[in-house]
Amino acid sequence: MSETAIESLFDPKIVYVSSGTTRQAVFKEVADDLVAKGYVKDNFLDNLNSREDAYPTGMDLSVVGSQYPNVAIPHTEANFVYKRRIVPVKLAHPVEFHNMINPTQTMTVRFLFMILNNDPEGQANVLAEIMEFLTHTPWDSLQHLFASDSPGEIFDFLSTNFDEK
Repeated sequence: MSETAIESLFDPKIVYVSSGTTRQAVFKEVADDLVAKGYVKDNFLDNLNSREDAYPTGMDLSVVGSQYPNVAIPHTEANFVYKRRIVPVKLAHPVEFHNMINPTQTMTVRFLFMILNNDPEGQANVLAEIMEFLTHTPWDSLQHLFASDSPGEIFDFLSTNFDEK
C-alpha cells in the first residue's frame, strides 16, 4: 500500500506558528525545519522562493466571505520533496504575497497551507482538496482554525475537519 493511502496529509511534527515578518523569513524558518526532519531536500527553500516569485500563490478569500483571511498555498515541484503532506503555517504577523489570479496585486496573508507533494501528478488534487476545505467548511467552525496560535490545536482541527480524498 502506498504511503499516501495509509498516512494523513497532516503531521503534528510539521505544524507551525511563525513570527516571520516576510515571506522569505517564514519560508526559511519552515524549510530549515522540514529539511532537518527529512521531509524535503536541501534545495527545497531555493526552489520554493523561485516558484513563488514566478507563480504567486496568494488567495483572496473575501470572495468566499468578507470575514475570511487571505491565505497562500506555496508549493514546489515533486523532485524537491520526500513526503506528501500539507504543512499548516499560522502567521503571527500578516505577510505580503502576490495574488495567484492577478500577480501584479499584493495582499496580506495570515495563514499558509504549504503543499509538499512527491507525486508530480498529484499537485492539483491536493490544491483542490484545500480549496474544497476552505469553501465548504462553515465559517463558525473555520474561524477556530484561523484564530488558533497553538500548533496542537491547528493539527487537531485539521485532522478532524479536513476530508482527505
